[in-house]
Amino acid sequence: MIREKTQAITTDIVLIDIINFSKLNSSEQLEIVKFLTKSFKKIIEKMLVNSNMTLSKFILGFVSTGDGFYCLLNPRLKGFGTMLGLSFNHFSEHISKRYPYFEGIRIAVHTGEVNEFTDILGSKNFIGDGLNDCARYLEIKNFTISTVMVSDYAFESLKKFLDIHKDFSRLLLSREFKYASMQTFSDKHANEKKGCLVWLRQSGIINPPDINFNSMI
Repeated sequence: MIREKTQAITTDIVLIDIINFSKLNSSEQLEIVKFLTKSFKKIIEKMLVNSNMTLSKFILGFVSTGDGFYCLLNPRLKGFGTMLGLSFNHFSEHISKRYPYFEGIRIAVHTGEVNEFTDILGSKNFIGDGLNDCARYLEIKNFTISTVMVSDYAFESLKKFLDIHKDFSRLLLSREFKYASMQTFSDKHANEKKGCLVWLRQSGIINPPDINFNSMI
Protein backbone atom coordinates (compact mmCIF):
# COMPACT_ATOMS: atom_id res chain seq x y z
CA MET A 1 0.00 0.00 0.00
CA ILE A 2 1.40 3.40 -1.01
CA ARG A 3 1.01 6.02 1.68
CA GLU A 4 -0.03 9.44 0.38
CA LYS A 5 2.45 12.18 1.22
CA THR A 6 1.21 15.61 2.18
CA GLN A 7 3.28 18.76 2.15
CA ALA A 8 3.32 20.84 5.30
CA ILE A 9 1.72 24.30 5.07
CA THR A 10 3.40 27.24 6.77
CA THR A 11 0.90 29.90 7.76
CA ASP A 12 -0.39 32.13 10.57
CA ILE A 13 -2.28 30.36 13.34
CA VAL A 14 -4.55 32.30 15.69
CA LEU A 15 -5.60 30.50 18.87
CA ILE A 16 -8.66 31.66 20.83
CA ASP A 17 -8.88 30.32 24.38
CA ILE A 18 -11.85 30.97 26.70
CA ILE A 19 -10.64 31.87 30.20
CA ASN A 20 -11.77 29.48 32.97
CA PHE A 21 -14.00 27.61 30.54
CA SER A 22 -13.86 24.45 32.66
CA LYS A 23 -15.35 26.32 35.63
CA LEU A 24 -18.56 27.04 33.72
CA ASN A 25 -21.48 24.62 33.92
CA SER A 26 -22.43 22.66 30.79
CA SER A 27 -25.25 25.01 29.73
CA GLU A 28 -22.98 28.06 30.09
CA GLN A 29 -20.23 26.32 28.13
CA LEU A 30 -22.61 25.48 25.31
CA GLU A 31 -24.10 28.96 25.29
CA ILE A 32 -20.77 30.79 25.13
CA VAL A 33 -19.23 28.44 22.53
CA LYS A 34 -22.25 28.76 20.25
CA PHE A 35 -22.27 32.54 20.62
CA LEU A 36 -18.52 32.88 20.06
CA THR A 37 -18.57 30.66 16.98
CA LYS A 38 -21.50 32.50 15.44
CA SER A 39 -20.14 35.94 16.34
CA PHE A 40 -16.59 35.40 15.12
CA LYS A 41 -17.90 34.01 11.84
CA LYS A 42 -19.97 37.17 11.41
CA ILE A 43 -16.93 39.31 12.22
CA ILE A 44 -14.86 37.58 9.56
CA GLU A 45 -17.65 37.86 6.98
CA LYS A 46 -17.95 41.56 7.78
CA MET A 47 -14.20 42.00 7.41
CA LEU A 48 -14.35 40.49 3.92
CA VAL A 49 -16.95 42.93 2.61
CA ASN A 50 -14.26 45.41 1.58
CA SER A 51 -11.72 42.78 0.53
CA ASN A 52 -11.43 40.93 -2.74
CA MET A 53 -11.82 37.42 -1.35
CA THR A 54 -14.28 34.88 -0.04
CA LEU A 55 -14.27 33.24 3.38
CA SER A 56 -12.71 30.10 1.90
CA LYS A 57 -9.89 32.18 0.40
CA PHE A 58 -9.28 34.04 3.67
CA ILE A 59 -9.40 31.14 6.14
CA LEU A 60 -7.67 27.83 5.52
CA GLY A 61 -9.59 26.14 8.31
CA PHE A 62 -10.86 26.08 11.89
CA VAL A 63 -9.86 23.51 14.51
CA SER A 64 -11.90 23.22 17.70
CA THR A 65 -10.09 22.83 21.02
CA GLY A 66 -13.19 22.39 23.18
CA ASP A 67 -12.56 25.61 25.10
CA GLY A 68 -11.80 27.64 22.01
CA PHE A 69 -10.51 27.18 18.49
CA TYR A 70 -7.59 27.59 16.13
CA CYS A 71 -8.09 29.82 13.09
CA LEU A 72 -5.68 29.06 10.24
CA LEU A 73 -5.14 31.76 7.63
CA ASN A 74 -4.52 31.29 3.94
CA PRO A 75 -0.69 31.09 3.61
CA ARG A 76 -0.77 34.00 1.16
CA LEU A 77 -1.98 36.20 4.02
CA LYS A 78 0.85 35.20 6.33
CA GLY A 79 1.58 38.14 8.62
CA PHE A 80 -2.04 39.26 8.94
CA GLY A 81 -2.66 36.82 11.80
CA THR A 82 -1.59 39.33 14.44
CA MET A 83 -4.15 41.84 13.16
CA LEU A 84 -6.85 39.16 13.09
CA GLY A 85 -6.00 38.34 16.70
CA LEU A 86 -6.27 42.01 17.65
CA SER A 87 -9.66 42.18 15.91
CA PHE A 88 -10.92 39.15 17.84
CA ASN A 89 -9.64 40.71 21.05
CA HIS A 90 -11.57 43.92 20.37
CA PHE A 91 -14.85 42.04 19.93
CA SER A 92 -14.40 39.98 23.10
CA GLU A 93 -14.94 43.16 25.13
CA HIS A 94 -18.49 43.35 23.79
CA ILE A 95 -19.16 39.71 24.68
CA SER A 96 -18.24 40.37 28.31
CA LYS A 97 -21.05 42.91 28.54
CA ARG A 98 -23.62 40.35 27.35
CA TYR A 99 -22.59 37.38 29.51
CA PRO A 100 -21.60 38.25 33.11
CA TYR A 101 -19.98 34.84 33.62
CA PHE A 102 -17.71 35.30 30.57
CA GLU A 103 -14.24 36.29 31.82
CA GLY A 104 -12.73 36.95 28.41
CA ILE A 105 -10.42 35.20 26.01
CA ARG A 106 -6.70 34.77 25.62
CA ILE A 107 -5.24 34.95 22.13
CA ALA A 108 -1.96 33.64 20.77
CA VAL A 109 -0.59 33.99 17.24
CA HIS A 110 2.13 31.85 15.73
CA THR A 111 3.55 31.24 12.26
CA GLY A 112 4.16 27.53 11.91
CA GLU A 113 3.54 24.33 9.98
CA VAL A 114 0.27 22.42 9.74
CA ASN A 115 -0.79 19.39 7.73
CA GLU A 116 -4.21 18.93 6.19
CA PHE A 117 -5.99 15.58 6.35
CA THR A 118 -9.47 14.14 5.89
CA ASP A 119 -11.01 12.92 9.13
CA ILE A 120 -13.25 9.89 9.67
CA LEU A 121 -16.35 11.91 8.72
CA GLY A 122 -14.78 13.02 5.46
CA SER A 123 -14.24 16.59 6.66
CA LYS A 124 -11.10 18.68 6.23
CA ASN A 125 -9.01 18.88 9.38
CA PHE A 126 -5.51 19.88 10.45
CA ILE A 127 -2.70 18.69 12.70
CA GLY A 128 0.90 19.75 13.09
CA ASP A 129 3.62 21.21 15.26
CA GLY A 130 2.37 24.71 14.46
CA LEU A 131 -0.83 24.10 16.44
CA ASN A 132 1.02 22.67 19.41
CA ASP A 133 3.60 25.45 19.40
CA CYS A 134 0.90 28.11 19.23
CA ALA A 135 -0.76 26.69 22.36
CA ARG A 136 2.51 26.96 24.27
CA TYR A 137 2.38 30.76 23.99
CA LEU A 138 -0.68 30.81 26.25
CA GLU A 139 1.46 29.45 29.08
CA ILE A 140 3.25 32.73 29.67
CA LYS A 141 2.55 33.89 33.22
CA ASN A 142 2.16 37.66 32.75
CA PHE A 143 -0.51 37.36 30.06
CA THR A 144 -3.13 40.12 30.17
CA ILE A 145 -6.59 40.00 28.61
CA SER A 146 -6.19 43.25 26.67
CA THR A 147 -3.18 41.94 24.75
CA VAL A 148 -2.35 39.31 22.16
CA MET A 149 0.65 37.01 22.60
CA VAL A 150 2.68 36.81 19.40
CA SER A 151 5.50 34.35 18.79
CA ASP A 152 8.82 35.57 17.44
CA TYR A 153 8.01 33.81 14.15
CA ALA A 154 4.62 35.52 13.88
CA PHE A 155 6.20 38.89 14.71
CA GLU A 156 8.68 38.46 11.86
CA SER A 157 5.79 37.53 9.54
CA LEU A 158 3.98 40.70 10.62
CA LYS A 159 7.00 42.87 9.82
CA LYS A 160 7.32 41.32 6.35
CA PHE A 161 3.60 41.85 5.77
CA LEU A 162 3.86 45.53 6.74
CA ASP A 163 6.84 46.00 4.42
CA ILE A 164 4.65 44.84 1.54
CA HIS A 165 1.42 46.54 2.63
CA LYS A 166 2.48 50.05 3.63
CA ASP A 167 -1.12 51.15 4.15
CA PHE A 168 -1.44 48.64 7.01
CA SER A 169 1.71 50.03 8.57
CA ARG A 170 0.10 53.47 8.56
CA LEU A 171 -3.16 52.02 9.89
CA LEU A 172 -1.43 50.41 12.86
CA LEU A 173 0.39 53.66 13.53
CA SER A 174 -2.93 55.54 13.62
CA ARG A 175 -4.39 52.90 15.97
CA GLU A 176 -1.34 53.31 18.26
CA PHE A 177 -0.06 49.78 17.86
CA LYS A 178 2.22 48.86 20.77
CA TYR A 179 4.36 45.86 21.62
CA ALA A 180 6.41 44.82 24.61
CA SER A 181 9.99 43.66 24.43
CA MET A 182 10.60 40.11 23.21
CA GLN A 183 10.74 37.72 26.15
CA THR A 184 12.00 34.18 26.55
CA PHE A 185 10.25 31.49 28.57
CA SER A 186 10.22 27.71 28.90
CA ASP A 187 7.02 25.81 28.11
CA LYS A 188 5.77 22.79 30.04
CA HIS A 189 8.03 20.56 27.99
CA ALA A 190 11.08 22.67 28.91
CA ASN A 191 11.35 23.99 25.35
CA GLU A 192 12.50 27.59 25.02
CA LYS A 193 10.05 29.99 23.35
CA LYS A 194 10.29 33.64 22.42
CA GLY A 195 7.40 36.04 21.98
CA CYS A 196 5.96 39.41 22.86
CA LEU A 197 2.65 40.96 23.87
CA VAL A 198 1.01 43.35 21.39
CA TRP A 199 -2.02 45.62 21.67
CA LEU A 200 -3.84 48.59 20.15
CA ARG A 201 -4.56 51.67 22.22
CA GLN A 202 -7.39 52.39 19.78
CA SER A 203 -8.83 48.95 19.21
CA GLY A 204 -11.16 47.94 16.41
CA ILE A 205 -11.71 45.53 13.55
CA ILE A 206 -8.99 45.46 10.88
CA ASN A 207 -10.03 44.27 7.43
CA PRO A 208 -7.64 42.06 5.43
CA PRO A 209 -5.95 43.50 2.32
CA ASP A 210 -7.75 43.66 -0.99
CA ILE A 211 -5.88 40.93 -2.84
CA ASN A 212 -6.48 39.48 -6.29
CA PHE A 213 -5.50 35.88 -5.67
CA ASN A 214 -5.58 35.09 -9.38
CA SER A 215 -2.68 37.50 -9.96
CA MET A 216 -0.53 36.01 -7.19
CA ILE A 217 2.13 33.40 -7.84
